[in-house]
Amino acid sequence: MPLFGTLLNAAGILLGGLLGLALRRQFNPNTQIHLKNILGLLVIWVGLSTTWKSLGGGVLGVAKQMTIVVLALILGRLTGRLLHLQKGLNRLGEYAKERFSKASAGAPQKWSEGFITCTVLFCVGPMAILGSIQDGLDGKWQTLGIKAAMDGLATMAFVGPFGWGAILSVVPVMAYQGTLTLAARLLAPQLQNPALLDSINATGGLLVFCISLIIFELKKIELADYLPSLAWAPLLTWVWK
Repeated sequence: MPLFGTLLNAAGILLGGLLGLALRRQFNPNTQIHLKNILGLLVIWVGLSTTWKSLGGGVLGVAKQMTIVVLALILGRLTGRLLHLQKGLNRLGEYAKERFSKASAGAPQKWSEGFITCTVLFCVGPMAILGSIQDGLDGKWQTLGIKAAMDGLATMAFVGPFGWGAILSVVPVMAYQGTLTLAARLLAPQLQNPALLDSINATGGLLVFCISLIIFELKKIELADYLPSLAWAPLLTWVWK
C-alpha cells in the first residue's frame, strides 16, 4: 500500500493526541518504563531482522556485504560530520525542548506553539528519514511503525500544555515523510539490482538497531551523522561488483 508507513505514523499521532485529551494525564513512571522496554525490544528485532534478511550468498558473500556495510557506516559518519547533520538536528531539538519547558511551566501557549514544537520533534529525527526511505524503496514500513508508537506516546504528553496544536502537527509530518517516501520510490527503479537494495537495507537495519541503544540509554550515538551511509552503501556495492 502506498505511503502505508506514513499513514500509520499519522494514525499514531492522532490516536495518541485524542487519548491524551481524553485522559488528561501522563502515564505513571512504571508504565513509562515498561513501554520504553517494549519499544526498545521491538526496535532491536526490526533492526537485526532487516539486516539478517538482507545478507546472503554464502560465507564469502556475507563477508563482502558486511565489509560494504562497515565501510558505508564509516564514510557515512565522516560525511555527516562534515555536513554537521547531528549538530543541526540538535539545535532544532533544543528549540523544541525550550518551547515544551515553557509550556510545562505554565506559560500561556497558543496552538501554533504546539504545532511548531511537535512538527520539529516529529520531523527532524533520523527515524523519519530512514523509515521513509525504507518505505519508499521496498515497502518496509516497520521503522515508521515504531516511530508511530513513539510519536503517539509523545503526543499524549504534549496535548496537556499544547492542546490541539500538538495533534495538528500530523499535517506537516505526513507531507514531509510522504515526500521522502515518494522520492525514494522514484529512485527505486535505478536500484533494480537486488544487491543495491540489500546493501541499503542491511545498513539501515543496523542504524535502526542503534536506536535501541539510545532508547535503553546504553550509548549516546550521533545517529543523524550516519544517515549518509544509506547513500554510500549502494555506491560501494556498485563499485565492488
